[in-house]
Amino acid sequence: MPDATSRAATAVLDALRERGMTLAVAESLTGGALSAALVAIPGASDVLNGAVVAYATPIKSSVLGVDPVLLAARGPVDPEVARQMADGVRTALAVEGRLAEVGVATTGVAGPTSQGGQPVGTVHVGVSLAGRTMSRAFLFAGDRSAIRAASVLAALALVFEAVTGEGLDAGAPGRDDRE
Repeated sequence: MPDATSRAATAVLDALRERGMTLAVAESLTGGALSAALVAIPGASDVLNGAVVAYATPIKSSVLGVDPVLLAARGPVDPEVARQMADGVRTALAVEGRLAEVGVATTGVAGPTSQGGQPVGTVHVGVSLAGRTMSRAFLFAGDRSAIRAASVLAALALVFEAVTGEGLDAGAPGRDDRE
């Protein structure tokens, strides 16, 4: 039986495919785990344009177009940074001039220590879709691996919600629905 991440990734890919939409992924703290969860599902290439692992803060600006003034003022763990990453990856991973319809981004602190005054477990997920960009904040408990895994599930759930208008019970504890 597939695990929660596989089920969530399958649901996201199916929802995108049904709507003829493509997805672009920007990752920081998840370090490629979100895109790996998606490409583990057969047929992901139908809708997944690609992914950027923007682990170093300057890459968020130079590749994804995040405002460098924002990064300098607030640091990379910020809801607006997540939104700008999600917007920017749609353009960065355009295929033949066609932007991805959906962009998703993860940024946060997986640990083992806090970063820029943000406690371990602080995560922001951004989603950009049809001129609407949102972010959701989370505070996850656990070790580095657990925080990253919970972040992947949270990102998949938020993409599913943005695309379908429905919730996806992805088992992401600690949700904070500030947008």
